[in-house]
Amino acid sequence: MTEKPDDILTRLPARLKQARRDKGLSLEAVANLSGVSRSMVSQIERGESSPTISTLWNLTRALQVDFAGLLETAETQDRIDVLRGADVPVINNMGQGCQIKILSPPEEAGGHEVYDIRFTQGGVLDSKPHARGAQEQLTVLEGAVQVISGSAMDELKQGDTARYAADVPHRISATDEGARVFLIVKNN
Repeated sequence: MTEKPDDILTRLPARLKQARRDKGLSLEAVANLSGVSRSMVSQIERGESSPTISTLWNLTRALQVDFAGLLETAETQDRIDVLRGADVPVINNMGQGCQIKILSPPEEAGGHEVYDIRFTQGGVLDSKPHARGAQEQLTVLEGAVQVISGSAMDELKQGDTARYAADVPHRISATDEGARVFLIVKNN
């Protein structure tokens, strides 16, 4: 079914306003983050002005929302997005003796990231501090690992979960044998 431009323009103001409220941002804050004037943001949210693609792009980036998602209908939102195992991006050159599979969507990079990490025996992943307030949650799926966050250190075995600061230097290392962990990184 083809949408009329008027349908999109009817949905857009409410969705932008809701996205701003969901982030707890004022009109002024969105204006500062996006470079779009406060009055223009207000006019767009009230449906009194139609934004250019450039303006809309700046607003979605400031609000950290999906550009296309703002325009989707319920029909396109009722779906399951699948990332097939063969298509999962893999990083092999970070750390030593570890393979990192990126499970989170690219648009969430720097916000809420999800990884499946496999360590060979003695494998290590050293990380520099992330953004202030960043946290990691790690669950050991196989084997055992040592986690160091700043000056804190703990040993984790299969089934254990740890939450720790990631805004300080931190390290995950496999102990006696290989290991597999599920890692969630939350940047505030």
